[in-house]
Amino acid sequence: MTMNEHSAEAGERAAINPIVPGWYADPEGRNFEGRYWIYPTYSAPYDEQTFFDAFHSDDLITWTKAANILDIGRIEWAKRALWAPSAIERNGRYYLYFCANDIQSDHEYGGIGVAVSSRPEGPFYDAIGKPLIDRFHYGAQPIDPHVFIDDDGTAYLYYGGWGHCNVVRLNEDMVSLDQLEDGSTYKEITPEQYVEGPCMMKRGGLYYFMWAEGGWGGPDYSVAYACSHSPLGPFERVGKMLQQDPNVATGAGHHGVFQGTGSDDWYIAYHRRPLTETDRNHRVLCVDRMRFGEDGTILPVTMT
Repeated sequence: MTMNEHSAEAGERAAINPIVPGWYADPEGRNFEGRYWIYPTYSAPYDEQTFFDAFHSDDLITWTKAANILDIGRIEWAKRALWAPSAIERNGRYYLYFCANDIQSDHEYGGIGVAVSSRPEGPFYDAIGKPLIDRFHYGAQPIDPHVFIDDDGTAYLYYGGWGHCNVVRLNEDMVSLDQLEDGSTYKEITPEQYVEGPCMMKRGGLYYFMWAEGGWGGPDYSVAYACSHSPLGPFERVGKMLQQDPNVATGAGHHGVFQGTGSDDWYIAYHRRPLTETDRNHRVLCVDRMRFGEDGTILPVTMT
């Protein structure tokens, strides 16, 4: 069996959702060291979200937990909750971006931080001893970071809540901000109906920018997307790619994407709320196939 055949078969067999027990949300999906990795939020009442677990798999079927890869005790400036992690590897080091403290204005201290480790399972430790982004720019609350490294090696961090999304460029060290080509540091790229949870992927020369719409605590939470020939946009909304299925689950959103090993198979990791649950924090991790039309559009994701 070839690698592509194995990947496709695993993908078809991977529809065992939720993939792990327990309440988790906001997953980031990655390929590290020949394994699939998912980095989620621990989904609990806000002030109980004080640590991160991660999960890895060789086949998309069996997942192993790496417990407590980062906790609030290792982030001196974090006083209230950690959530929405995003991980990336560069030069043999692993960087984990996250948000803490849920600041409501520039008068409060917190925002987006970055931790570093020599291993994808951690332990991670605060890389700079302070938030990387700690202010509101263009109306974007500094939450929900998503890191993306382009084919040319340029690293970008997309982030933002309160209906606004910004992008910044990261320096080679991955823990400081670079300037964009126009000399600015922050660029607003908010597409129509954006709420939070940005995500970027590149396929066939196209940049697919995705985000969450609706309220995270309700049934209509969903994912929409746009396409561009530049990682900086402009991004014009195409439509929804993931939303609730009244026969399967509600509140499907805030996702990550990752590619099948050695193939053009793509997968979406996301959270959803089982039909039997009414508590907004009762969210579970799921993985499903992403499929594309011949014109490159993302076909609606079928929840399994």
